[in-house]
Amino acid sequence: MSTHRRGFLKQAAAGMAAAGAVANASLARGNAQDRLVIGLIGCGGRGVHDAGLFRERNNAVVAYVADPDEGRRQRAAEALGADPKNAVGDLRRMLDDPAVDAVVVATPDHWHAPASILACDAGKHVYVEKPCSHNVREGRLLVEAARRGNRVVQHGTQVRSTDMMIEGVKALRAGVIGDVLVAKAWNVQRRRDIGHGAPSEAPGGFDYDTWVGPAAMLPYQHNRVHDGWHWWYHFGTGDLGNDGVHDVEYTRWGLGVETHPSLVSAIGGKYFFDDDQQFPDTHQVVFEYPADGATGKKRMLIYESRLWSTSYPRNVDSGAEYYGTKGMMFMSRRGKIQAWDEQNKPIELNIEPEGQNDVKHVANFCAAIRGETPVNCPPEVAHLTTTLCHLGNIAARLGRSFRFDPAQERVLGDDEADRLLSREYRDHWGRPQGA
Repeated sequence: MSTHRRGFLKQAAAGMAAAGAVANASLARGNAQDRLVIGLIGCGGRGVHDAGLFRERNNAVVAYVADPDEGRRQRAAEALGADPKNAVGDLRRMLDDPAVDAVVVATPDHWHAPASILACDAGKHVYVEKPCSHNVREGRLLVEAARRGNRVVQHGTQVRSTDMMIEGVKALRAGVIGDVLVAKAWNVQRRRDIGHGAPSEAPGGFDYDTWVGPAAMLPYQHNRVHDGWHWWYHFGTGDLGNDGVHDVEYTRWGLGVETHPSLVSAIGGKYFFDDDQQFPDTHQVVFEYPADGATGKKRMLIYESRLWSTSYPRNVDSGAEYYGTKGMMFMSRRGKIQAWDEQNKPIELNIEPEGQNDVKHVANFCAAIRGETPVNCPPEVAHLTTTLCHLGNIAARLGRSFRFDPAQERVLGDDEADRLLSREYRDHWGRPQGA
């Protein structure tokens, strides 16, 4: 069943309709105006970190945790103060509870959009970790789910709530370096080898069938799960979707493009690691935004990664440079910002350096649920940035450039690349009654 026919996601959402009606009624009574009741989906280190921010700072309680790994969910429940009876292996038990106002989705990438869509259709608000989807089609379905349910969805690219980034982008918009025509992001760090594995039996207490969930089944293998899933096409999005997405986010934001690119070109591969990783450890991607094709309208975004190096541009592992007609600006989510004019003389910005701020991002999400402010990284924004990660991975995987239709979200003239915008799903939980 193909995502172009909405397959699994539409059917699963239909199965949550009754729970959604109850949950919406709960919110309509003003439940979210008081203490927020949070559920955590995905109990790895990042999930526990995110949920802890809600518990500690935003008048919220973590009532549920869900994970197919029994040990992980029990440890998360203890760390977050959740009732052990609400440490569940099936996320639907959480979504069925009308008391739950919002969920944190911190699963492997292949569950991000399905879990978020199910939550939206169950009447829950969603804080979904990056990337918001495993493929382009899922990102569009998440946007649609948030709209039809009128749910607040915040994407875990925390730079959107970081004051330094906000002020830096304002300065770019005000023309501090003229018209920004090109921007370059980088993510350079030394990752670890995941080794070579072989299929085996899943360990006790780990429901591997549910962990695989809506994806087509692959045999259990130790370096495909938990920390290893990032580097497999089937479950992850490589480092471009894992860590590079943060840098792509503020690079695209500063470049000022509010659509998809029309041309994608990439070179990449495994230059260093001899292991089971499928994604590049060395990656160069270029995206072109031609607008109407007129001089002064085109824009270019460049992404570079080296996952075997600690030789960083500007002595920082991740950052972005913006090249304008009257100078250049540099920003990094590590809390660095500088600008220079046409003669390479420093420009005084009067912007306080600040690193990527998780606390403010969670606070913004909670305030948006309470109707106090717009959410800083809604699904529409998340989808634009995450799509760049998917397109860059596809171009490197196939070893060729392609043209992309921003309106239709389809690859032009390359059926193989176009198929990779989606994936096949299995009926993990079966078809809902009447579907």
